[in-house]
Amino acid sequence: METKFLQTSRGRVEHHSDVQMSSSSTSVTTSSTKLRKVSQTSKVFDEQSGQRKISTVVESFSQVHKSFEIPAGESVPDFEEKPRPITAQEGDKASFKVKVTGNPKPIVTWKRESGKPLTEGAMTYYDNINKLYVLKIKSLTMEDGDVYKCIVSNDHGEAVYCMSLIVTENPAMDFKKMLKKRSTPAPKEEKKPITEEEMLKILSGADKKDYERICAEYGFTDFRGILKKLKEMKKKGDEEMVKVLKPLEDITAKADSNVVFETILGLKDPNIKMLWFKDTELLRIQYSLGKYELKQMGTKFMLCISSVSLKDSGSYSLKVGEKTLSARLNVIDEPLKFTSDLKPVRVTERQTAIFEVRLSKKTDKPPVWKFGGKELKRDEKFDVVVSEDGLTHTLKIKDVRPSETGEYTLSLGDLTSTSPLFIDRIPIKFVSHLKNVHVKEKGKARLECEMSSKDVHIKWLKDGEDISNNPRYSLMREGKRAEIVIDDCDLADSGEYTIVCTQDNDAQEYISSANLIVDERFATVKSGMSDIQCPTDSSSELCVVLNDEKVEGVWLKDGKEVSDMSGIQVIKQGAVHKLIFNKVGEEHEGRYTFRAKGAESEAVLSIADPPAIDPIMLEVLASNPVTVKAGQTAIIKIPFKGKPIPRVTWYKDGIEVTGDARTTLEREADFTTLMLAKCVREDSGTIMLRLKSDCGTAIANMHLNVLDRPKPPQGNVEFLERTGRCIKMKWKAPRDNGGKQVTSFIIERCLAGKKSWMKVGEVDPSTTFFSNDKVEEGKAYQYRIRAVNSEGVSDPLETEEVCAGEPIEPPGTTSQPQITDVTKDAVTVTWTPPAQDGGAPVLGYMIERRKKGSNMWVPVSKELIQDTKYTVGGLVEDMEYEFRVVSVNRAGPGVPSSSSNSVLAKDPVRAPGLVKDLHVTDSSSSSISLGWWPPQQGDDPSGYILEMRPDDAKEWSKCTKVPIAGTSYTVGGLQDRMKYCFRIRAVNEGGVGEPVALEQGVPAMPPPAPPRFDLRGKVNNQRLVRAGTALCIHVTFTGSPPPVVTWLKNGIPTTGRETITKGKEHSQFLISSSQRSDSGLYRIGLRNDYGEVHYDVRVQVTDVPRPPMNLRLVEEVPGMVTLHWDHTPDLADDEHTHYIVLKRDSSTATWFTATERVFSSKYTIGGLLPGRKYYFRVIARNHIGDSDPLDSKEPFSIAKEKEHFTLNLKQYTPQERLAAPQFLVPLKDHAVRRGHDCTMSCAFVASPLVRVSWYKGDVQILESPRYWQTTADGVCTLTIPTCGVKDSGEYTLIVENTLGKVKSKCNLVIFDKDDKSLLESLTEPSRKGKHIM
Repeated sequence: METKFLQTSRGRVEHHSDVQMSSSSTSVTTSSTKLRKVSQTSKVFDEQSGQRKISTVVESFSQVHKSFEIPAGESVPDFEEKPRPITAQEGDKASFKVKVTGNPKPIVTWKRESGKPLTEGAMTYYDNINKLYVLKIKSLTMEDGDVYKCIVSNDHGEAVYCMSLIVTENPAMDFKKMLKKRSTPAPKEEKKPITEEEMLKILSGADKKDYERICAEYGFTDFRGILKKLKEMKKKGDEEMVKVLKPLEDITAKADSNVVFETILGLKDPNIKMLWFKDTELLRIQYSLGKYELKQMGTKFMLCISSVSLKDSGSYSLKVGEKTLSARLNVIDEPLKFTSDLKPVRVTERQTAIFEVRLSKKTDKPPVWKFGGKELKRDEKFDVVVSEDGLTHTLKIKDVRPSETGEYTLSLGDLTSTSPLFIDRIPIKFVSHLKNVHVKEKGKARLECEMSSKDVHIKWLKDGEDISNNPRYSLMREGKRAEIVIDDCDLADSGEYTIVCTQDNDAQEYISSANLIVDERFATVKSGMSDIQCPTDSSSELCVVLNDEKVEGVWLKDGKEVSDMSGIQVIKQGAVHKLIFNKVGEEHEGRYTFRAKGAESEAVLSIADPPAIDPIMLEVLASNPVTVKAGQTAIIKIPFKGKPIPRVTWYKDGIEVTGDARTTLEREADFTTLMLAKCVREDSGTIMLRLKSDCGTAIANMHLNVLDRPKPPQGNVEFLERTGRCIKMKWKAPRDNGGKQVTSFIIERCLAGKKSWMKVGEVDPSTTFFSNDKVEEGKAYQYRIRAVNSEGVSDPLETEEVCAGEPIEPPGTTSQPQITDVTKDAVTVTWTPPAQDGGAPVLGYMIERRKKGSNMWVPVSKELIQDTKYTVGGLVEDMEYEFRVVSVNRAGPGVPSSSSNSVLAKDPVRAPGLVKDLHVTDSSSSSISLGWWPPQQGDDPSGYILEMRPDDAKEWSKCTKVPIAGTSYTVGGLQDRMKYCFRIRAVNEGGVGEPVALEQGVPAMPPPAPPRFDLRGKVNNQRLVRAGTALCIHVTFTGSPPPVVTWLKNGIPTTGRETITKGKEHSQFLISSSQRSDSGLYRIGLRNDYGEVHYDVRVQVTDVPRPPMNLRLVEEVPGMVTLHWDHTPDLADDEHTHYIVLKRDSSTATWFTATERVFSSKYTIGGLLPGRKYYFRVIARNHIGDSDPLDSKEPFSIAKEKEHFTLNLKQYTPQERLAAPQFLVPLKDHAVRRGHDCTMSCAFVASPLVRVSWYKGDVQILESPRYWQTTADGVCTLTIPTCGVKDSGEYTLIVENTLGKVKSKCNLVIFDKDDKSLLESLTEPSRKGKHIM
């Protein structure tokens, strides 16, 4: 492992770590890890508490790449919005927020650098609205101080951002802890009186409303004096809280671009309130929907504005404590144009065609797409899409057809772009082919198929002859389906039938064939006869259905053929054979038989009479309903005739009646009875008796009427009049009168909230309204109405509460109280009466007061106040109060008014004196910065009025609409080099002081300065650009007067294809489509009257390398092959260009990598198996990508048998040396990618000759083509070609002779290319040695 640290001049550290592991035939490489930004971290260890306290702001970022190649559309996780360090007091809240990017979607986790778990008060969640991951810690303690890590990871890498949380001690929290300790009994000690400095320290961390209580608990009596000193101490501290290291600068930007205002501030309190304004309006960042975004990097504070327009032009200011920084934004609009015209599109039929064009800027003009002169609207066929930024316009044509070939046009006002659409036809496919058909003679044959398209031409063939116009065949076509139908098939119709399909603009013929076979057939009974019964003189029929309508049959009665008998008719309808009887008599009874070829059916015909009811009984039941009273029993008895005895069914209102506790059903041979006990009104209705047998049906209808008391009146009661003298109401008659006429309606009444009802009237049934004139104004009543008939009184219909006349309500709200005549112990409160008195005169008013920040309101007087002006006394000096007014009438107090503006109880303030030392602190071509000191006479000012005028004018104008709060201000929007005069006056509540002016005018121009580059990490001095892409070098600079910019390439002024833009503070060099010849050293020179400076940028334009040439294969060493090739012509232009060598067995189409980084023009590959044929491939690679491959034309193989030769040597008698087996080089573990070869070997020494055995697990490896093992000269080798998952495991080599035996073991791990778990396990030993960020 190799580790390098590079330290730059700005304190940035880059950490590169390359880890490489290799086995006999493969390698695994992890990509580099870079620490982008690191700031120093110092930690203090508290020996008493045992805690680590962070004392310095920490902010760092690191990123780890896991994948060597990242697929298109995916990316390594990164931070789009980073968290920033936080410094807060005990008891406060802290929140870290991040916005992340990456594909696949990354996982976000939070940890502490110290390794401690997150506290119980910590909560992590995802903000769906702002797309932020948040770590929120409530009620901070000193233990929460630490460095926190946000870890974002996905399959391609990991990003870590560290930031500090500094928790400072809160004096108020210390005071609360002291109070807790006081609750524990302790020996009494004499308390020393607290000093004024100790009291100021305690009060500085407490809330303002607790000052008085804290002083009382400590026994401190000079309350007003300590408040005055505390105020002076805070005012002095505020002046030193903010230090401007870099002010805001004016910006000029193009429309739809992004703008960043940035400033560098030194803050003593990192939690100081910061407000951004546009002109004089406060920017509400959280409600801007991403328009504005605040960022902080250390001491740099930024306001980011996205997609600026002309409306965004104006002055932007940042208010930090008492300081205000301002700058101006000027937005320049550009003409609308196409950055790229529409391009011709070619798609296959039925696919989606996409036209896309991009604009130079966003426009409000509606896009109009046209085809053939007609405008295209968005529907199921066409999809018109505009990107979120409004720059990309897309037209999607779904399911394209040949008729849609032609020119498509996009128009945006006067801007037009046109491009053609070409469509390739889809080959015709048979969704369903013709299928073989087997039919019987005289049958119907149908051959059908379905094509993939309906726009085709078809032709039918029989045994190769065209039958498209033959009337013998019925040819049909519907959409994509085609069929041929042959009626009454005969044996000659057998044969092969073929359909031939063609389409326009396609010469190919598409064919589908099938065979038709016609056989003789015999009839069978499909539906036979069944025995029937019918009444005398009725009509009837016998029916037989055969499976073949061509077959004839004969009818027999009792074994004799049926001739033309009276009343009998023989009918044949296709396969249906019928015997119809017009009037059945006794002579027709008997057994009937139907016989056909292979089919026979029999049935018996007999006579039966249907059931019947006496017609007189039916007439009586229909005219006279059955009437009973509620609670009685209804009995209905009906006689009937019929044979056989019919089935009896009773129905009420169409629903079948079944027996239950109240219902009894009886049936005898000649009558039936229905008994209904304890009848209710709901039993009224239509009763039907149904008698049914196999011979027929008889029905009797009657009506049952049950008398009962009526139902309540209907619906809600309508009040026609509601006055203090009368309440008039109206209702609807009941839906059901109980079977009797309603005789009257009874009206009852009770007071609202009471339960005692009293009768107030009764009306006749024709009247459905009532007037109650005995009511009291203002009282609420409730009414109920009942209906009456001869059977009784209905349930009541109750109304809602109704008031007699208009109700009295509490009065409305008065106006907001106004405060005047303020002194240290009294104020005057005034207001206006309420607009609504609630229906009764206002009796008076109540005034309430409260301390600002408190929720408790206290009345200022016990009696009602009659006037709309009142003086409130008894106030505490220097205490802020709020007041509100409540109106009162006889219904009670109304809603309190809104609170008055807070007022401080103190005597009037004196006007301030003269401002001291007005002077110029800075100037530019458009602004002048001024500073001054507060006046020493009069009361303290609340602000300053700064006025200016041009040197040649006499009228003064104010620089700001409101007084300036601080002692410095920058006046912007000035004309370059014009002289201006300034004067200033202090102001407070007591009035405006006298003006103080500068002795002479000040010109608006910056101080002279030599040119200087403002790089700040935006411009790298090394540029790597791909050929064909844009080469853009943008630099910013400063200098007064603006410097002259020159661009040089290799020392020569650039003239040619480049576009150079220049401004007062920036310049840009652009080549829209770069070439390799654009590589070189570019120098940017700046020069003005006060100096000269330059900056160099080295540019290298590169592209995918051209392939190597002339691949040659040479077997220089037995069993190995050496590849020779000629270098790619692009090797000299890019030092990072190298080669990748691949091989494959002739038996497979998959290429395997032999090596990945070769810088020479040859490479030797070993581990080739004798007898196998191999192909080889060489690819050139650089930072941009891979070249086209260079493949070997002929396969390479190593012969199994070597040539034999004879060598005559002198006889040598070796000395016998005995030695037990022992390993010189043992086996080693291997990790091999799946599909690659693995060779494991070891060296040993032994004498005499040895026996060598290989094992996989406990199974011995014998001679097999799956393995290749050799032993020669003390070296044992086992080769496993094309390793798979099943080859993983433990391998053992045993070497033995007569003197002993030894073993050597190793593990083989097979992994895939993206096997992360293995990579982590293999890199774990290196991580233990040193932590890699």
